[in-house]
Amino acid sequence: MTRRPPSPLRQAALADLDGLRARHPAQFRPSRGRRAVVLGILAGVVGLAVFAMLRLDFSLLRILHGLHRLSEFAGMMLPPSAGGRLSLFVTALGETLAIAFLGTLTAACLVFPVAFLAARNVVRNPFLRFGVRRGFDVIRSVDVLIWALIWINVVGLGPFAGALAIACSDFGALGKLFSEAIETADRKAQEGVTASGGSRLHRVRFGLVPAVLPVLASQVLYFFESNTRSATIIGIVGAGGIGQYLTELIRVLEMQQVAFLVLMILVTVALIDLVSGRLRRAIIGGAAH
Repeated sequence: MTRRPPSPLRQAALADLDGLRARHPAQFRPSRGRRAVVLGILAGVVGLAVFAMLRLDFSLLRILHGLHRLSEFAGMMLPPSAGGRLSLFVTALGETLAIAFLGTLTAACLVFPVAFLAARNVVRNPFLRFGVRRGFDVIRSVDVLIWALIWINVVGLGPFAGALAIACSDFGALGKLFSEAIETADRKAQEGVTASGGSRLHRVRFGLVPAVLPVLASQVLYFFESNTRSATIIGIVGAGGIGQYLTELIRVLEMQQVAFLVLMILVTVALIDLVSGRLRRAIIGGAAH
């Protein structure tokens, strides 16, 4: 079987490449310094991973020896059963959804005006922007579980503490995302408002806000979906919702009811993901048109 000769276009490209190599040999020569940096980074990552595994007493043998215990737990979870407490579980699940919804909505409403203070294209004072941004960093660096423990000691046990914990955690995260969306918004509408004689306030109100609202709404919907899972976790420490039942049932090894609760959470999160995904696409698609 004979090989077909390269086409004239390919021959010309190869000849041009050879010419470039002859005229600029330094550009085609492999950089030893860059290669050394890449190898050094890889060696550092591998070394750090090995150190972490040794420091944390990571052992594959312990995992293999514990697999039989995991299979026992899996067997205890079958078949999933509500144990005659279906109405209580449904009520607790509704409480979890209410915690996630109220916490997300509160954070979004509070952070919306503050996020403009952290945007470079709205506030020119660098000290104000720096202070607001670092405030967002400090708030979101505290995990929602820590916020739940704090608010439980402030307002007591129950779903109110859970909603406040999610609102605090989301205030920092949404503040960062909102300010970045405001900074990267299309400036054509803003320039049009300015060209028509509008003030800076008019530019923000009529040129900037309508451009970023669809993006901000999409982010809020995603956070609500994520907070449904977070509300389950913070319920374990006494912040209300289905997490309280989950931790009690795990403690007494009622694994069939645990499996039933896990299935309820999975189905609920999947439905929320489906609905919020369609809403996000509709919002962004409508804004594009």
